[in-house]
Amino acid sequence: MQKSFRYELIKKDKKTGARLGRVYTDHGAFDTPCYMPVGTQATVKAMTPRDLTDVNAGIILANTFHLYLRPGHELVREAGGLHSFMKWDSPILTDSGGFQVFSLSKINSIREDGVMFQSPIDGSRHFFSPEKVMEIEMALNADIAMAFDECAPFPCDHTYAEQAMNRTHRWAERCREAHNSDSQNLFGIVQGAFYTDLRIASAKFLASLDFAGYGIGGLSVGEPKETMYRMLEEIEPYMPEQKPRYLMGVGSPDCFLEGIRRGIDMFDCVMQTRMARTGMALTRHGRMNIRNAKYERDFTPIEEGCDCYACRGGFSRAYIHHLVKEKEILGAQLLTMHNLRFSIRLMEDIRESIRNDDFLEFSTGLLKQGIYDRC
Repeated sequence: MQKSFRYELIKKDKKTGARLGRVYTDHGAFDTPCYMPVGTQATVKAMTPRDLTDVNAGIILANTFHLYLRPGHELVREAGGLHSFMKWDSPILTDSGGFQVFSLSKINSIREDGVMFQSPIDGSRHFFSPEKVMEIEMALNADIAMAFDECAPFPCDHTYAEQAMNRTHRWAERCREAHNSDSQNLFGIVQGAFYTDLRIASAKFLASLDFAGYGIGGLSVGEPKETMYRMLEEIEPYMPEQKPRYLMGVGSPDCFLEGIRRGIDMFDCVMQTRMARTGMALTRHGRMNIRNAKYERDFTPIEEGCDCYACRGGFSRAYIHHLVKEKEILGAQLLTMHNLRFSIRLMEDIRESIRNDDFLEFSTGLLKQGIYDRC
Protein backbone atom coordinates (compact mmCIF):
# COMPACT_ATOMS: atom_id res chain seq x y z
CA MET A 1 0.00 0.00 0.00
CA GLN A 2 1.41 3.40 -0.90
CA LYS A 3 2.22 5.52 2.13
CA SER A 4 0.08 8.46 1.03
CA PHE A 5 -3.12 6.39 0.74
CA ARG A 6 -5.35 6.76 3.74
CA TYR A 7 -9.04 6.47 4.59
CA GLU A 8 -10.28 8.79 7.30
CA LEU A 9 -13.57 7.84 8.95
CA ILE A 10 -14.82 11.26 10.00
CA LYS A 11 -18.21 10.38 11.40
CA LYS A 12 -20.73 7.56 11.64
CA ASP A 13 -24.45 8.22 11.54
CA LYS A 14 -26.09 7.51 14.89
CA LYS A 15 -29.23 5.86 13.45
CA THR A 16 -27.95 3.96 10.39
CA GLY A 17 -24.74 2.51 9.00
CA ALA A 18 -23.98 5.68 7.01
CA ARG A 19 -20.37 6.86 7.13
CA LEU A 20 -18.78 10.22 6.38
CA GLY A 21 -15.17 9.90 5.26
CA ARG A 22 -12.31 11.06 3.12
CA VAL A 23 -9.82 9.09 1.01
CA TYR A 24 -6.32 10.49 0.48
CA THR A 25 -4.25 9.54 -2.59
CA ASP A 26 -1.19 10.80 -4.45
CA HIS A 27 -3.54 12.73 -6.75
CA GLY A 28 -5.52 14.40 -4.02
CA ALA A 29 -8.35 13.52 -1.65
CA PHE A 30 -12.00 12.77 -2.29
CA ASP A 31 -14.91 12.77 0.13
CA THR A 32 -17.20 9.83 0.79
CA PRO A 33 -19.90 8.75 0.26
CA CYS A 34 -19.22 9.48 -3.40
CA TYR A 35 -20.33 8.68 -6.92
CA MET A 36 -17.57 7.99 -9.46
CA PRO A 37 -18.29 8.88 -13.10
CA VAL A 38 -17.27 6.07 -15.43
CA GLY A 39 -14.59 6.78 -18.04
CA THR A 40 -14.51 3.39 -19.74
CA GLN A 41 -12.09 4.26 -22.53
CA ALA A 42 -10.00 6.78 -20.54
CA THR A 43 -12.73 9.36 -21.09
CA VAL A 44 -16.08 10.05 -19.48
CA LYS A 45 -18.26 10.16 -22.57
CA ALA A 46 -19.15 13.70 -23.75
CA MET A 47 -17.05 15.27 -20.97
CA THR A 48 -13.68 17.02 -20.94
CA PRO A 49 -11.50 16.96 -17.80
CA ARG A 50 -12.50 20.61 -17.30
CA ASP A 51 -16.17 19.57 -17.39
CA LEU A 52 -15.50 16.89 -14.77
CA THR A 53 -13.90 19.47 -12.53
CA ASP A 54 -16.94 21.71 -13.04
CA VAL A 55 -19.36 18.99 -11.85
CA ASN A 56 -17.04 18.46 -8.85
CA ALA A 57 -16.06 14.88 -9.65
CA GLY A 58 -13.63 13.81 -6.94
CA ILE A 59 -12.63 10.51 -8.56
CA ILE A 60 -13.43 8.74 -11.84
CA LEU A 61 -13.26 5.14 -12.98
CA ALA A 62 -11.63 3.59 -16.06
CA ASN A 63 -11.99 0.11 -17.51
CA THR A 64 -9.00 -2.25 -17.54
CA PHE A 65 -10.56 -4.71 -20.00
CA HIS A 66 -11.32 -2.12 -22.67
CA LEU A 67 -8.04 -0.23 -22.25
CA TYR A 68 -6.12 -3.49 -22.56
CA LEU A 69 -7.83 -4.19 -25.89
CA ARG A 70 -7.49 -0.61 -27.14
CA PRO A 71 -5.14 1.25 -27.11
CA GLY A 72 -3.17 -1.25 -24.99
CA HIS A 73 -1.70 -0.89 -21.53
CA GLU A 74 1.87 -0.59 -22.80
CA LEU A 75 0.94 2.48 -24.84
CA VAL A 76 -0.68 4.02 -21.76
CA ARG A 77 2.45 3.22 -19.74
CA GLU A 78 4.55 4.89 -22.46
CA ALA A 79 2.32 7.98 -22.18
CA GLY A 80 3.09 8.18 -18.46
CA GLY A 81 0.03 6.35 -17.12
CA LEU A 82 -3.66 7.17 -17.24
CA HIS A 83 -3.41 10.53 -15.50
CA SER A 84 -0.98 11.85 -18.06
CA PHE A 85 -2.65 10.08 -21.00
CA MET A 86 -6.10 11.56 -20.35
CA LYS A 87 -4.98 14.79 -18.66
CA TRP A 88 -6.88 14.18 -15.45
CA ASP A 89 -5.01 15.17 -12.30
CA SER A 90 -7.44 13.87 -9.67
CA PRO A 91 -7.84 10.28 -8.41
CA ILE A 92 -8.67 7.40 -10.77
CA LEU A 93 -9.83 3.84 -10.02
CA THR A 94 -9.46 1.00 -12.53
CA ASP A 95 -11.63 -2.10 -12.35
CA SER A 96 -9.99 -5.44 -13.05
CA GLY A 97 -11.96 -6.35 -16.17
CA GLY A 98 -13.41 -9.36 -14.38
CA PHE A 99 -17.04 -8.37 -14.93
CA GLN A 100 -16.43 -7.78 -18.63
CA VAL A 101 -14.54 -11.04 -19.10
CA PHE A 102 -17.20 -13.11 -17.35
CA SER A 103 -19.99 -11.38 -19.22
CA LEU A 104 -18.49 -12.95 -22.35
CA SER A 105 -19.74 -16.34 -21.14
CA LYS A 106 -20.19 -17.70 -24.66
CA ILE A 107 -16.65 -16.87 -25.69
CA ASN A 108 -14.60 -17.48 -22.56
CA SER A 109 -13.05 -20.49 -20.86
CA ILE A 110 -12.51 -20.39 -17.09
CA ARG A 111 -9.48 -22.22 -15.68
CA GLU A 112 -7.84 -22.21 -12.30
CA ASP A 113 -4.97 -20.15 -13.60
CA GLY A 114 -7.21 -17.57 -15.31
CA VAL A 115 -9.67 -16.98 -18.13
CA MET A 116 -9.19 -17.40 -21.89
CA PHE A 117 -11.50 -15.18 -23.90
CA GLN A 118 -12.11 -13.85 -27.37
CA SER A 119 -12.00 -10.14 -28.06
CA PRO A 120 -15.46 -8.78 -28.87
CA ILE A 121 -13.68 -6.38 -31.25
CA ASP A 122 -11.84 -8.71 -33.62
CA GLY A 123 -12.21 -12.24 -32.26
CA SER A 124 -8.56 -12.52 -31.21
CA ARG A 125 -7.83 -14.72 -28.20
CA HIS A 126 -6.47 -13.38 -24.92
CA PHE A 127 -5.72 -14.72 -21.45
CA PHE A 128 -6.33 -12.91 -18.17
CA SER A 129 -4.70 -14.32 -15.06
CA PRO A 130 -4.44 -12.47 -11.74
CA GLU A 131 -0.80 -11.77 -12.55
CA LYS A 132 -1.61 -10.46 -16.04
CA VAL A 133 -4.35 -8.19 -14.72
CA MET A 134 -1.99 -6.76 -12.11
CA GLU A 135 0.58 -6.13 -14.86
CA ILE A 136 -2.05 -4.23 -16.87
CA GLU A 137 -3.36 -2.22 -13.94
CA MET A 138 0.12 -1.27 -12.76
CA ALA A 139 0.88 -0.05 -16.30
CA LEU A 140 -2.28 2.06 -16.27
CA ASN A 141 -1.14 3.30 -12.83
CA ALA A 142 -4.45 4.56 -11.46
CA ASP A 143 -4.55 5.43 -7.77
CA ILE A 144 -6.78 2.43 -6.99
CA ALA A 145 -6.73 -0.96 -8.73
CA MET A 146 -9.22 -3.77 -8.24
CA ALA A 147 -8.21 -7.41 -7.79
CA PHE A 148 -9.22 -9.93 -10.46
CA ASP A 149 -12.34 -11.83 -9.40
CA GLU A 150 -14.95 -14.21 -10.75
CA CYS A 151 -18.39 -12.65 -10.92
CA ALA A 152 -21.00 -15.40 -10.57
CA PRO A 153 -24.18 -14.87 -12.63
CA PHE A 154 -27.71 -14.42 -11.38
CA PRO A 155 -29.23 -16.85 -10.78
CA CYS A 156 -26.75 -19.56 -9.86
CA ASP A 157 -26.83 -22.45 -7.41
CA HIS A 158 -24.91 -22.55 -4.14
CA THR A 159 -22.29 -24.97 -5.46
CA TYR A 160 -21.35 -22.76 -8.39
CA ALA A 161 -21.38 -19.61 -6.24
CA GLU A 162 -19.06 -21.26 -3.71
CA GLN A 163 -16.65 -22.42 -6.41
CA ALA A 164 -16.54 -18.92 -7.89
CA MET A 165 -16.02 -17.37 -4.45
CA ASN A 166 -13.18 -19.72 -3.58
CA ARG A 167 -11.51 -19.03 -6.92
CA THR A 168 -11.90 -15.30 -6.26
CA HIS A 169 -10.15 -15.79 -2.92
CA ARG A 170 -7.25 -17.70 -4.46
CA TRP A 171 -6.94 -15.07 -7.18
CA ALA A 172 -7.02 -12.32 -4.53
CA GLU A 173 -3.99 -13.88 -2.86
CA ARG A 174 -2.21 -14.08 -6.21
CA CYS A 175 -3.08 -10.47 -6.97
CA ARG A 176 -1.61 -9.44 -3.60
CA GLU A 177 1.57 -11.33 -4.43
CA ALA A 178 1.90 -9.90 -7.95
CA HIS A 179 0.98 -6.31 -7.13
CA ASN A 180 4.19 -4.47 -6.26
CA SER A 181 3.45 -0.85 -7.15
CA ASP A 182 4.49 1.92 -4.77
CA SER A 183 2.09 4.38 -6.41
CA GLN A 184 -1.10 2.30 -6.53
CA ASN A 185 -3.47 0.77 -3.98
CA LEU A 186 -5.16 -2.60 -4.37
CA PHE A 187 -8.76 -3.33 -3.35
CA GLY A 188 -10.12 -6.84 -2.85
CA ILE A 189 -13.61 -7.81 -4.02
CA VAL A 190 -16.18 -9.61 -1.87
CA GLN A 191 -18.17 -12.23 -3.81
CA GLY A 192 -20.57 -15.03 -2.84
CA ALA A 193 -23.57 -14.35 -5.08
CA PHE A 194 -26.85 -14.24 -3.12
CA TYR A 195 -26.02 -16.64 -0.33
CA THR A 196 -25.57 -15.20 3.15
CA ASP A 197 -23.07 -17.80 4.33
CA LEU A 198 -20.87 -17.25 1.29
CA ARG A 199 -21.00 -13.47 1.48
CA ILE A 200 -19.99 -13.48 5.13
CA ALA A 201 -17.22 -16.01 4.50
CA SER A 202 -15.92 -13.89 1.63
CA ALA A 203 -15.99 -10.67 3.67
CA LYS A 204 -14.05 -12.36 6.47
CA PHE A 205 -11.46 -13.89 4.16
CA LEU A 206 -10.83 -10.69 2.19
CA ALA A 207 -10.53 -8.70 5.42
CA SER A 208 -7.78 -11.07 6.55
CA LEU A 209 -5.70 -10.10 3.50
CA ASP A 210 -5.64 -6.45 4.61
CA PHE A 211 -6.34 -4.76 1.28
CA ALA A 212 -6.35 -0.97 1.04
CA GLY A 213 -10.12 -1.10 0.52
CA TYR A 214 -12.90 -3.48 -0.45
CA GLY A 215 -15.21 -3.74 -3.42
CA ILE A 216 -18.50 -5.60 -3.21
CA GLY A 217 -19.04 -7.31 -6.55
CA GLY A 218 -21.61 -9.57 -8.11
CA LEU A 219 -24.59 -7.43 -7.11
CA SER A 220 -26.92 -5.40 -9.33
CA VAL A 221 -26.68 -8.16 -11.94
CA GLY A 222 -30.40 -8.82 -12.29
CA GLU A 223 -31.46 -9.69 -8.74
CA PRO A 224 -34.25 -7.79 -6.91
CA LYS A 225 -32.93 -4.72 -5.14
CA GLU A 226 -34.18 -6.08 -1.82
CA THR A 227 -31.83 -9.04 -2.26
CA MET A 228 -28.89 -6.71 -2.82
CA TYR A 229 -29.78 -4.69 0.28
CA ARG A 230 -30.03 -7.86 2.35
CA MET A 231 -26.56 -8.97 1.23
CA LEU A 232 -25.13 -5.57 2.22
CA GLU A 233 -26.75 -5.85 5.66
CA GLU A 234 -25.34 -9.34 6.18
CA ILE A 235 -21.73 -8.43 5.41
CA GLU A 236 -21.59 -4.94 6.97
CA PRO A 237 -20.47 -6.19 10.42
CA TYR A 238 -17.55 -8.04 8.82
CA MET A 239 -16.23 -5.19 6.65
CA PRO A 240 -13.14 -3.45 8.11
CA GLU A 241 -14.32 -0.16 9.58
CA GLN A 242 -11.15 1.76 8.74
CA LYS A 243 -11.16 0.86 5.03
CA PRO A 244 -13.34 2.27 2.21
CA ARG A 245 -16.21 0.13 0.90
CA TYR A 246 -17.16 0.23 -2.77
CA LEU A 247 -20.45 -1.15 -4.18
CA MET A 248 -19.53 -1.88 -7.77
CA GLY A 249 -21.69 -0.96 -10.76
CA VAL A 250 -24.52 0.61 -8.77
CA GLY A 251 -25.72 4.14 -9.47
CA SER A 252 -29.44 4.85 -9.18
CA PRO A 253 -30.41 7.44 -6.53
CA ASP A 254 -32.46 4.99 -4.46
CA CYS A 255 -29.52 2.56 -4.40
CA PHE A 256 -27.24 5.38 -3.27
CA LEU A 257 -29.51 6.07 -0.31
CA GLU A 258 -30.10 2.42 0.59
CA GLY A 259 -26.44 1.48 0.12
CA ILE A 260 -25.18 4.35 2.24
CA ARG A 261 -27.63 3.33 4.99
CA ARG A 262 -25.76 0.03 4.98
CA GLY A 263 -22.25 1.46 5.19
CA ILE A 264 -21.24 1.90 1.54
CA ASP A 265 -18.74 4.67 0.72
CA MET A 266 -18.21 4.51 -3.06
CA PHE A 267 -20.42 3.87 -6.10
CA ASP A 268 -20.00 3.86 -9.87
CA CYS A 269 -22.40 3.44 -12.79
CA VAL A 270 -22.67 4.21 -16.52
CA MET A 271 -26.39 4.98 -16.15
CA GLN A 272 -25.85 8.73 -15.84
CA THR A 273 -23.93 9.10 -19.11
CA ARG A 274 -25.83 6.41 -21.02
CA MET A 275 -29.19 7.96 -20.21
CA ALA A 276 -27.93 11.37 -21.30
CA ARG A 277 -27.08 10.00 -24.74
CA THR A 278 -30.68 8.83 -25.14
CA GLY A 279 -32.19 12.18 -24.16
CA MET A 280 -32.93 11.35 -20.53
CA ALA A 281 -32.29 13.68 -17.60
CA LEU A 282 -32.18 12.77 -13.90
CA THR A 283 -34.13 15.15 -11.70
CA ARG A 284 -35.50 15.23 -8.16
CA HIS A 285 -38.93 14.68 -9.69
CA GLY A 286 -37.89 11.52 -11.51
CA ARG A 287 -36.64 10.90 -15.05
CA MET A 288 -37.27 13.47 -17.76
CA ASN A 289 -37.40 12.38 -21.39
CA ILE A 290 -36.36 15.57 -23.13
CA ARG A 291 -37.48 14.09 -26.45
CA ASN A 292 -41.13 14.43 -25.46
CA ALA A 293 -43.09 16.96 -27.50
CA LYS A 294 -44.20 18.84 -24.40
CA TYR A 295 -40.68 20.25 -24.05
CA GLU A 296 -40.60 21.72 -27.58
CA ARG A 297 -41.61 25.17 -26.28
CA ASP A 298 -40.48 24.82 -22.67
CA PHE A 299 -37.93 27.58 -22.03
CA THR A 300 -37.13 26.63 -18.44
CA PRO A 301 -33.89 24.85 -17.46
CA ILE A 302 -33.70 21.08 -17.07
CA GLU A 303 -34.17 21.52 -13.32
CA GLU A 304 -34.75 24.70 -11.36
CA GLY A 305 -32.09 25.20 -8.69
CA CYS A 306 -29.52 22.91 -10.32
CA ASP A 307 -26.05 24.43 -10.48
CA CYS A 308 -24.71 22.39 -13.41
CA TYR A 309 -23.45 24.31 -16.45
CA ALA A 310 -26.48 23.29 -18.54
CA CYS A 311 -28.95 24.67 -16.00
CA ARG A 312 -27.08 27.69 -14.69
CA GLY A 313 -25.99 28.58 -18.24
CA GLY A 314 -29.60 29.13 -19.29
CA PHE A 315 -29.88 26.28 -21.78
CA SER A 316 -33.61 25.60 -21.99
CA ARG A 317 -35.46 22.33 -22.26
CA ALA A 318 -36.69 23.53 -25.66
CA TYR A 319 -33.14 24.03 -26.92
CA ILE A 320 -31.89 20.69 -25.60
CA HIS A 321 -35.03 19.03 -27.03
CA HIS A 322 -34.03 20.48 -30.41
CA LEU A 323 -30.42 19.33 -30.07
CA VAL A 324 -31.40 15.79 -29.14
CA LYS A 325 -33.96 15.49 -31.92
CA GLU A 326 -31.35 16.69 -34.42
CA LYS A 327 -28.70 14.34 -32.93
CA GLU A 328 -26.39 17.24 -32.20
CA ILE A 329 -23.45 16.36 -29.92
CA LEU A 330 -24.09 19.33 -27.66
CA GLY A 331 -27.39 17.81 -26.52
CA ALA A 332 -25.62 14.75 -25.12
CA GLN A 333 -22.95 16.96 -23.58
CA LEU A 334 -25.40 19.19 -21.73
CA LEU A 335 -27.48 16.25 -20.46
CA THR A 336 -24.34 14.41 -19.36
CA MET A 337 -23.17 17.45 -17.42
CA HIS A 338 -26.54 17.65 -15.73
CA ASN A 339 -26.86 13.93 -14.89
CA LEU A 340 -23.36 13.73 -13.44
CA ARG A 341 -23.83 16.90 -11.43
CA PHE A 342 -27.23 15.63 -10.23
CA SER A 343 -25.62 12.47 -8.82
CA ILE A 344 -22.59 14.22 -7.36
CA ARG A 345 -24.74 16.96 -5.84
CA LEU A 346 -26.98 14.33 -4.26
CA MET A 347 -23.86 12.84 -2.66
CA GLU A 348 -22.89 16.28 -1.37
CA ASP A 349 -26.33 16.64 0.22
CA ILE A 350 -26.05 13.15 1.71
CA ARG A 351 -22.67 13.97 3.23
CA GLU A 352 -24.09 17.14 4.73
CA SER A 353 -27.02 15.23 6.23
CA ILE A 354 -24.62 12.74 7.87
CA ARG A 355 -22.59 15.64 9.21
CA ASN A 356 -25.78 17.14 10.67
CA ASP A 357 -27.07 13.84 12.13
CA ASP A 358 -30.21 13.83 10.00
CA PHE A 359 -29.35 11.33 7.25
CA LEU A 360 -32.17 8.97 8.23
CA GLU A 361 -34.78 11.69 7.95
CA PHE A 362 -33.21 13.03 4.75
CA SER A 363 -33.03 9.65 3.01
CA THR A 364 -36.43 8.47 4.25
CA GLY A 365 -38.05 11.65 2.97
CA LEU A 366 -36.60 11.19 -0.51
CA LEU A 367 -37.40 7.48 -0.69
CA LYS A 368 -40.99 8.05 0.41
CA GLN A 369 -41.52 10.28 -2.62
CA GLY A 370 -41.18 7.13 -4.73
CA ILE A 371 -39.47 9.00 -7.54
CA TYR A 372 -35.88 8.03 -6.97
CA ASP A 373 -36.45 4.37 -7.81
CA ARG A 374 -37.59 5.52 -11.24
CA CYS A 375 -34.32 7.36 -11.92
